[in-house]
Amino acid sequence: MLNSLDLPRRPEDTRVVVAMSGGVDSSVVAGLMKREGYDVIGVTLQLYDHGEAVHRAGACCAGQDIHDARRVAERLGIPHYVLDYEKRFKEAVIDRFAESYIAGETPIPCVSCNQTVKFSDLLETAKTLGADVLATGHYVRTRLVNGQRALFRPADLDRDQSYFLFATTQEQLDFLRFPLGGLTKPETRELAREFGLSIADKQDSQDICFVPKGKYSDVIERLKPGAAEPGDIVHLDGRVLGRHEGIIHYTIGQRRGIGVATGEPLYVVHLDADGSRVIVGPREALATRRIALRDVNWLGDGELSDIPPEGMELFVKVRSTRPPRAAVLTVGNDGVMVELADGETGIAPGQACVFFDNDEEDARVLGGGWIDRTERAATAEGAVRASVASAFSG
Repeated sequence: MLNSLDLPRRPEDTRVVVAMSGGVDSSVVAGLMKREGYDVIGVTLQLYDHGEAVHRAGACCAGQDIHDARRVAERLGIPHYVLDYEKRFKEAVIDRFAESYIAGETPIPCVSCNQTVKFSDLLETAKTLGADVLATGHYVRTRLVNGQRALFRPADLDRDQSYFLFATTQEQLDFLRFPLGGLTKPETRELAREFGLSIADKQDSQDICFVPKGKYSDVIERLKPGAAEPGDIVHLDGRVLGRHEGIIHYTIGQRRGIGVATGEPLYVVHLDADGSRVIVGPREALATRRIALRDVNWLGDGELSDIPPEGMELFVKVRSTRPPRAAVLTVGNDGVMVELADGETGIAPGQACVFFDNDEEDARVLGGGWIDRTERAATAEGAVRASVASAFSG
């Protein structure tokens, strides 16, 4: 008979390492595993510890949160270890984040953190501790499909974190467990109160934990001095509208704070890193129909190469907050491409495109990839390319 973690042994004979961030979710996971009789070990990663971030409400994996995780472990009566991963986190997540922004991309460091530090390095550490599984507080579900674990959206779609886990490999997925996948956030907080945890009403951590004031550009300028090279703000029609202090201050789809006034709504439609140009235009110029992907991770049945030449119909999310939209996935000489049934706006290189088998509540995650480039409607695409080319002419 299988236990609640789908393993063929008694809970007391099953060792569970819980990744404890000091927040409500991971603390409740530890409490649930302890209550069910598993052999539980809590592990907290110290990922950074700089200045205001240590004392800022809403930070994670630093200062107060480590203290909170330790107190929860004491309350539950489980062993607890703090591992110093600062150097690894800086190299694998923070530095890559800065480099991506400098290149005109819009990176998602939370995916990189899961992909490298949490589900690679920590997973191996859990195995050295004799763990049978690594449990986390993510709101996703997994279950066995054809002998392997498959990843699904959670019961509480308002807390759906499947977008951030697309890069999880099949080997990692088989070792991971997500006990909160069938719960809502209010139910999780109620459990924290039942367990007598002082963090039951603690606010959630914000997505990018290492940005002290929510200003990405400050972090990048500190890590990469001189990266904010000034340049022109250029309209799609070729007009130079003004100057900017560095493309790191802009993102695709941005409308406010561009720094020019023309009497018409303008949006950032392209960031030309090589020419230090911010290219702006009307909203319709943001509509994207085709997306080229890199570093694709496939979690569906079979292999990615099994997809027929005409492509595979599925649903994709190009932003974590957007619902899955109909698309066709193709694999060919031009690489892995996604054709959107309806145009999407504000899609930027460096973001993720995540695949689902349907757009319902219990959709299965089929994997995803990093957005390498986008293709707009023919007229807008031509205008963008012309604007970029003009930076290197004459």
